[in-house]
Amino acid sequence: MRALVAVAAGEPTDVLRLESRPVPTPDAGQALIRVKATPVHASDLHVLRGRYGFSPEFPAVGGYMECVGRIADLGPQTEGLKVGERVVAAVIPAVPGPPVAGTWQEYLVADSHRLLPVPDQLSDSSACQLAVNPLTALLLVTRELDVQPDEWLLQTAAGSTVGRLVIQLSRHLGIRTINVVRRRAAVEEITALGGDEVICTEDEDLVQRVAEIAGPAGVRKAIDCVAGPVGAQVSQALAPRGELLVYGALSTHRQTDPAALTIPLQARSVIYETKTLRGFWLNRWLGSASSEDTLDALAQVRGLVADRVLSIPPGQPFPLEAFAEAVALAEAPAHGTKPLFVFDERRDEGDG
Repeated sequence: MRALVAVAAGEPTDVLRLESRPVPTPDAGQALIRVKATPVHASDLHVLRGRYGFSPEFPAVGGYMECVGRIADLGPQTEGLKVGERVVAAVIPAVPGPPVAGTWQEYLVADSHRLLPVPDQLSDSSACQLAVNPLTALLLVTRELDVQPDEWLLQTAAGSTVGRLVIQLSRHLGIRTINVVRRRAAVEEITALGGDEVICTEDEDLVQRVAEIAGPAGVRKAIDCVAGPVGAQVSQALAPRGELLVYGALSTHRQTDPAALTIPLQARSVIYETKTLRGFWLNRWLGSASSEDTLDALAQVRGLVADRVLSIPPGQPFPLEAFAEAVALAEAPAHGTKPLFVFDERRDEGDG
């Protein structure tokens, strides 16, 4: 089979190689998946650079998030699945947890409790993006912060993939959103998507606008994936006893100096108003969640996408050979389209 392998840590286009590898064999409780489509996330690229929360042992097949495919074989004592079934594989490594197989290859082995059957009406493009961003949005809003109907939720990077999903989910649940964007041009788009209020940091004061919108009661819950000064302003804007959940650091996207990866909080605001700031990382959630909890959350996401509550934009397909173009698109500013590696099932399996 073909596999896209990083020979060492470094810039993806420098270290990735297209190789031929033997098709793996599933062990007990595992399935062999014939991959149909798998996304290229920016976080996948940070893993290859050695700048993420975990690092594989190199050489390593790329792609540590998700894919869609069909079950080609089952290991012994693997129950609840059948050969030929179309499934989403959520192969995000649990932390702590065992290593997992990368998805940028034609076949991979995955544990059965990380596999979720998907209905025919979900396209490969939507299905292969089911297990990271929609799951993150669901967990942030409902399980981590438990935001209630009519409650305000403040979020940064509202135009990001997760930000858009948070808006859609909040609208479905009756939650009111205050959405922070960098560019004035994005305001109309976020409003059309269902955002209740939009703050543009290009020409508006975030703290002042939150106070005007939420009134004396303020905002008690917020999520941030920007960090830096914007994350600090969100913390300052929270009402007393407010909670800020940080799940990304887009403001430091290309930053390599660990000392610069900061959120400069105002100590008086945090102390005297007893505010809470904590992190969220999907890998650690998976490290503490049971197999049943994981599959339950994935099934909930699958239902929301199938019912069109959550909309996943179509991805742009690339063959493995065009990995340089796919990597460039994954990190292009405001590209709005997720690059996907797609595999032609008509290839004879003996071709490798």
